[in-house]
Amino acid sequence: MSTVPIESLLHHSHLRDNSKIYRGTRSFFIPCSLNLPSHFTSNKLLHSIRTSVGASSKHRRSVAIRASSSDTAVVETAQSDDVIFKENFPVQRIEKAQGKIYVRLKQVKEKNWELSVGSSIPGKWILHWGVSYVGDTGSEWDQPPEDMRPPGSIAIKDYAIETPLKKLSEGDSFFEVAINLNLESSVAALNFVLKDEETGAWYQHKGRDFKVPLVDDVPDNGNLIGAKKGFGAIGQLSNIPLKQDESSAEVKKKSKSSSDSTKERKGLQEFYEEMPISKRVADDNSVSVTARKCSETSKNIVSIETDLPGDVTVHWGVCKNGSKKWEIPSEPYPEDTSLFKNKALRTRLQRKDDGNGSFGLFSLDGNLEGLCFVLKLNENTWLNYRGEDFYVPFLTSSSSLVGTEATEAAQLSKHTPKTDKEVSASGFTDEIITEIRNLAIDIHSHKNQKTNVKEVQENILQEIEKLAAEAYSIFRSTTPTFSEESILAEAEKPDIKISSGTGSGFEILCQGFNWESHKSGRWYLELQEKADELASLGFTVLWLPPPTESVSPEGYMPKDLYNLNSRYGTIDELKDTVRKFHKVGIKVLGDAVLNHRCAHFKNQNGVWNLFGGRLNWDDRAVVADDPHFQGRGNKSSGDNFHAAPNIDHSQDFVRKDIKEWLCWMMEEVGYDGWRLDFVRGFWGGYVKDYMDASKPYFAVGEYWDSLSYTYGEMDYNQDAHRQRIVDWINATSGATGAFDVTTKGILHTALQKCEYWRLSDPKGKPPGVVGWWPSRAVTFIENHDTGSTQGHWRFPEGKEMQGYAYILTHPGTPAVFFDHIFSDYHPEIAALLSLRNRQKLHCRSEVNIDKSERDVYAAIIDDKVAMKIGPGHYEPPNGSKNWSVAVEGRDYKVWETS
Repeated sequence: MSTVPIESLLHHSHLRDNSKIYRGTRSFFIPCSLNLPSHFTSNKLLHSIRTSVGASSKHRRSVAIRASSSDTAVVETAQSDDVIFKENFPVQRIEKAQGKIYVRLKQVKEKNWELSVGSSIPGKWILHWGVSYVGDTGSEWDQPPEDMRPPGSIAIKDYAIETPLKKLSEGDSFFEVAINLNLESSVAALNFVLKDEETGAWYQHKGRDFKVPLVDDVPDNGNLIGAKKGFGAIGQLSNIPLKQDESSAEVKKKSKSSSDSTKERKGLQEFYEEMPISKRVADDNSVSVTARKCSETSKNIVSIETDLPGDVTVHWGVCKNGSKKWEIPSEPYPEDTSLFKNKALRTRLQRKDDGNGSFGLFSLDGNLEGLCFVLKLNENTWLNYRGEDFYVPFLTSSSSLVGTEATEAAQLSKHTPKTDKEVSASGFTDEIITEIRNLAIDIHSHKNQKTNVKEVQENILQEIEKLAAEAYSIFRSTTPTFSEESILAEAEKPDIKISSGTGSGFEILCQGFNWESHKSGRWYLELQEKADELASLGFTVLWLPPPTESVSPEGYMPKDLYNLNSRYGTIDELKDTVRKFHKVGIKVLGDAVLNHRCAHFKNQNGVWNLFGGRLNWDDRAVVADDPHFQGRGNKSSGDNFHAAPNIDHSQDFVRKDIKEWLCWMMEEVGYDGWRLDFVRGFWGGYVKDYMDASKPYFAVGEYWDSLSYTYGEMDYNQDAHRQRIVDWINATSGATGAFDVTTKGILHTALQKCEYWRLSDPKGKPPGVVGWWPSRAVTFIENHDTGSTQGHWRFPEGKEMQGYAYILTHPGTPAVFFDHIFSDYHPEIAALLSLRNRQKLHCRSEVNIDKSERDVYAAIIDDKVAMKIGPGHYEPPNGSKNWSVAVEGRDYKVWETS
């Protein structure tokens, strides 16, 4: 039996009288359910309640509802209930505002025409625009004549103009900018994109720049505006012949000064065209929580009220016994409550009578420590408080805290480890941070002494990794199991970021393509059909192929970065694919090729090093020490890729443009992170800059390097190889991980030559990057380059499942190749994926190598999974644990504790 105080309900519109505060003075009985307000429909009953409660007395009393399983309640008097917690939590809700972009051409006077661009969605809109001139060969964009630039325009370098959109009038919801067309000039087309400075988002037309043609022969790449309505036939602006030795600048000058430049202009036709647009808008709301201790029944009564619109569901559980884990309380529960996968409860809040928000009441046992909850608004919108679950502590009345004091006390209690000696969480984590800083200083001081410190540095790095793992284990212990297993099963996993680009630590990556995928022309659509299956297998991240226009059909020779119509599908199909995978709870990585870019035009020497499109860089964007492309930039900060111009990332304008492009890809397509191609070509510090700007959930770089061999035989010690990968990760400040090429190479030789002793380094650790920096190691056995039809470094045939038994049970973030998933290996891979998720193995799991001999390698991971690969025999040790076989196949076997 539970008791609910009626006073906690009086703030709702059913019982509210702003002029009075009601106090209970005598006992009476009312049949009703636990959710009292929805049943107070009788005016007579409402009047009786109001008249039966009087003014304040020396000892305040409250009217309480005592509910039973028979769905009835009794209102009775009780001593004043103590307020033990009261807080108003601000929450921010992100919604999509729908509107339109419009483009209008109209005649102002007889010879004066005006092009207007506007948006119906409020924002700090900027028109980023330029023009193309007749005879242009070296650039798609250029700056317009001075008299075409509206007031307030700002020149962007030498290729574009930015003009702010302004409200048409006070109270008007439309923002617009108007450009006067200079018909005496040789402008062939206007190019533009819209930028919202509030969000940093760029808006294009069909994945490309908007283009308004002013002559007949402007090429149509699917992004022309107005042409199909008659505009676009203004006429040839000039009959000036273009000589082979004339530059486009000379042609512009000649055309501008020529009196014949407009002789053949045709009549202009007005047009109006609009396109739909959506924008992510942040709305501020609040959640008010009040907890009272009923003095008569010792129950904890929690009232939750919010002004969030629509239906709001509370996913909740209680905390007890100092575990800080979500648990299911005993019945009864509020109305409209259901059990969610035996892990928590979900209760739909009741709408207020005035429609402005909703509320709910929760009556809980007095011996509980607190209430944890998150809010769900729709299928994909979850709200918490500053990245944490809402937490309502139940303190005793003698130590009652209200508001912020209670919140701080609750958070401190939540993160304080249980030890014989009380230690504050902040002090404990500060100690770890101090140790890490001291170790980093040690590395720096040893480097300055120029001594042989390789072993010392390795030891220090290992100590730092241990401390990081310790801090991570504390973090994990404070995360309720409900948020991992319940919310995540129904919606996207919350962004539990350990640090930038590393995800939650529980990621399993699927490479969603092979070398031949582009040939169908509809790969995005084919992937959508497999989304549900990939989600059911347990994958959390999908790696998509390069999305941009490319000289090579596979996408790794990018040209126009803002053209997202590729051999894999259109930009709209790409967006639909990302949305589909988000819907099933899988995050999506874009394949970003940043090291090199194919040029649009040749320079005066016939060398391809001039770029077009929105990023119309010149040869200053190309490194100076690549002899193939005559760049005027600085020397390369890495190795050159000789098939295309290598980009000079030391240039400020290059980094700015790349950061804007990455952010645009996040916003426009919906990517959650990046797979970075050929990162050997440029310094990791630039990668850090790009990651800081785009803030990926997960990122991984392809740092491909040759392992060490002596007379054709692979060396046992591959520390130098993995050190180069670790050095690159370190240059990014750990903002991204890297593919563990070291582990792949060692697995090749160990399995092919039956030399399983190679899988333990001299210190008894895994010999790849995963043995030194597991949280940044992305392990794999095959990808589109090494396997598929390329087969540059194919995994030993018939031993693939041994490789997967290794990477899917070990720390690091495992990546599974698409071809292997949809092959005869499917059931075995599925079983290993299920085991990894079931046992909650993660990127920092602890490995104890039990055997590393000629014909067998065996290890125990997190003391709950044992595995062996190789033809040799192994059984996990007997003892307190009961081992049962979970998966087995040819020359591999995996056990789990039962």
